Amino acid sequence: MTDKLDREQLFTEQQNIRSLDLDSRSIAEILTIINDEDAGVAEAVRKVLPAVEQAVELAVEAIRGGHRVFYVGAGTSGRLGVLDASECPPTFSAPPEWFTGVIAGGREALTKSIEGAEDQPEEAVRDLDDAGLSAGDLVVGIASSSTTPYVLKALEYGHESGCGTVFLICNPAPLVEVDVDVLIPIDVGREVITGSTRMKSGTATKMVLNMISTAAMVRLGKVYDNLMVDLRAVNDKLVDRGTRIISKLTSLTYNESQKLLKEADMEVKTAVVMHVQSCDYDKAKALLSEQGGFLRPFLGNESD
Repeated sequence: MTDKLDREQLFTEQQNIRSLDLDSRSIAEILTIINDEDAGVAEAVRKVLPAVEQAVELAVEAIRGGHRVFYVGAGTSGRLGVLDASECPPTFSAPPEWFTGVIAGGREALTKSIEGAEDQPEEAVRDLDDAGLSAGDLVVGIASSSTTPYVLKALEYGHESGCGTVFLICNPAPLVEVDVDVLIPIDVGREVITGSTRMKSGTATKMVLNMISTAAMVRLGKVYDNLMVDLRAVNDKLVDRGTRIISKLTSLTYNESQKLLKEADMEVKTAVVMHVQSCDYDKAKALLSEQGGFLRPFLGNESD
């Protein structure tokens, strides 16, 4: 099926007239052209924010229901999915199973190009099964071109398995009809290097995945104001950051805040509740659980 697709009509496969003579330009001119093209990516993303919002709602619904979010892609798209998923646990103390990245070709494809892997749709089914896909999960398929067989099969399998489905592409519309719950068509235009979707398409994809995971985590109580209150201090940098957050939210001194952090098993949010409620660790954890993990009921607008 895919070998008959007219990919030439895809914007990401068409030549960009603004970079036609790239090989005759100076380094400074090459960089300026790339920078000028990149400048339009954020606006392209802005135009699809309603669709991104729908994707976030599906992600939150899945996680609240005890289910998972799977990012599925090949090449650059797959690596970006794995990257975003892998950053959620250290940033938000999120369970690692909440967001899972699945890439065509497996772990080896993270550091080595395995181009043929994207043309093996049956592997998508095996990889999702191995990762534990089940009904109620959310499958986010990522494919700049919209034609990647591995990703298309993952979305089809997700739909058949009773999962929510989101398709993130970097063209105005998919080249083939795909039955998904949410389509996110980011029109980044023609790439500086024809077909090199690691460039503008990669940037746009990174931005949207950041939005999906970050907004979901905010809605799940992992953030208070714009502070990373659910981090678990596991290295010197995070101990310092966590200590400063506690100090800001409680008016305790730096040293007092660090002592409290240690008493709270290096959990920032728990430490804050222990101080505000004058309680021990176990009670603070119970109180947080009663509030769905949200810190605002204990602080209101005190940090404003």
